[in-house]
Amino acid sequence: MKITSLFDGFLSLFYPEVCAACGTGLMRHEKTVCLTCLHTLPKTGYEKVADNPLARIFWGRIPFEAVAATFFFSKQGKVQHLIHELKYKSNKDAGYFLGEQMGESLREAPLFQSVDYLIPVPLHPKRQHQRGYNQSEVIAQGINQTFPVPLSADVLYRTVATSTQTRKSRQARWENVKQIFALKNQQKLEGKHVLLLDDVITTGSTLEACGAVLQTIPGIKISVATAACAVS
Repeated sequence: MKITSLFDGFLSLFYPEVCAACGTGLMRHEKTVCLTCLHTLPKTGYEKVADNPLARIFWGRIPFEAVAATFFFSKQGKVQHLIHELKYKSNKDAGYFLGEQMGESLREAPLFQSVDYLIPVPLHPKRQHQRGYNQSEVIAQGINQTFPVPLSADVLYRTVATSTQTRKSRQARWENVKQIFALKNQQKLEGKHVLLLDDVITTGSTLEACGAVLQTIPGIKISVATAACAVS
């Protein structure tokens, strides 16, 4: 045990662990995110409010049961750093952390108590191969640690590898993602309440496209949760 501790200490001199949110060195008792960031990340509280700004995005578009994001996202902010680490730095621990925080919020929220399955927004197989994983599925795995609901990644899939949504207008985002999702093995979701998951919600176009396909399943109820949303 002492040898292992010494070896870990030696490695930390050359490869120090840093906070995925702010970049400062982590103390021995900290993991992924430092305690300061853990207690100061900007939470929305939207999971407790049915009529919140995110839910209104989908009014007249998709009849989601509930819509929530756990954190506010701002440019160069700590939440953006976490998501950047997950999507572009191969830091899956950042995704697990975000998911665990989401799960802790969702398990206390009445709006989400009847959820039967977690459904991550899928990547196209080509994009997933390039990245090595689907960031939304990593977040879902983190959620499952604190909000133990079965994860289902074998029903909703992406048929087209679209271009990035960054810097696109709302209309351009919708044109980029409409009719690019499809279903298989959908019988397992008949009559179920599913929670559709993604990393960030901006215009809601991707989630709307997913919801449009999922709502064709008989008796399904669909809610949405993301790790973050733009500051409003």
